[in-house]
Amino acid sequence: MSMRQINKILVIVDPTADTHPGVEKAGALAQKLDARLELFICDSKAVRQARLAARARVRTPPDPARSSAADPAALLESLAEPLRAGGIAVTTETECVDLLLLGLIDRTRRTTADLVVKDTHHHSLLRRTLLTNTDWQLIRSCPAPLLLTKPAPWRAPPQIVAAIDPGHVNDKPEALDHDILGYAAAVAAGLHGDLHALHAYLPMAVMAAAAAVPPLVAAVSDQDLKAEEEARRKEIAALVAGYGIDLKRIRLEVGGPVEVLPRAAASLHADIMVLGAISRSGLQRAFIGSTAEDVLEQLPCDALIVKPPNFADLLPF
Repeated sequence: MSMRQINKILVIVDPTADTHPGVEKAGALAQKLDARLELFICDSKAVRQARLAARARVRTPPDPARSSAADPAALLESLAEPLRAGGIAVTTETECVDLLLLGLIDRTRRTTADLVVKDTHHHSLLRRTLLTNTDWQLIRSCPAPLLLTKPAPWRAPPQIVAAIDPGHVNDKPEALDHDILGYAAAVAAGLHGDLHALHAYLPMAVMAAAAAVPPLVAAVSDQDLKAEEEARRKEIAALVAGYGIDLKRIRLEVGGPVEVLPRAAASLHADIMVLGAISRSGLQRAFIGSTAEDVLEQLPCDALIVKPPNFADLLPF
């Protein structure tokens, strides 16, 4: 078992945004990992029409400071220039499409990048970061690992949390846990961060007792719960062997993923939580399990969503 290689990073840039934290974070990763960057703008028909309408309303001479925002190619070059000055190999690409979502999905499916990075948006009224419909569709459709970044900068050292599921309680393929750990280890090593392993679970003894008729929750002993916790801890220790995780940074939490993962991320001061996604072709679409989709809105940190090796093969085309 080993760290995953990240040699090329594709960054999806929003030409309508005022700030681009994803570009900055991707640049930090690229510099530490000696990876190449591609900055990409998908210039949709709606955005082009809004840009032309805004230009038509302007009666005063154009402001040079805003010229890059009005020109996607110029915007990308303005973002790329300081990265290149720092020694990073950066290419830029714009693509004109009618529908933004279809253009982004097509680009991510054609990419040879090892990681795709995209900003999520901050909603000032709710004081939280909300995922758009485009974000959700990319989560379901992008075959490469997808890093969704929020406005908050990473700490020094950053805290990287791998959410794993030994025993595959949540129906994840066995190899996916190793992919989660491999990418988490690569990011933690590249950023000189601390790597944690987190497992949320519901004790089998409690589940079995609750399913009985009548329920027998009172019959569950502390000894049973302690024995299961120890068994799970040994399972995790065996799973993370070889990834450089200090045993003191293995964390077990009782509860469902939706409840536990955001709470643990806050408690650990996580900067990036690495989650697994699964595809179920029987539904004729990619389906993200409860360990990813249901918790993303509540996470107080960036989310790196990792897919199984055959994820792209199961996507509907």
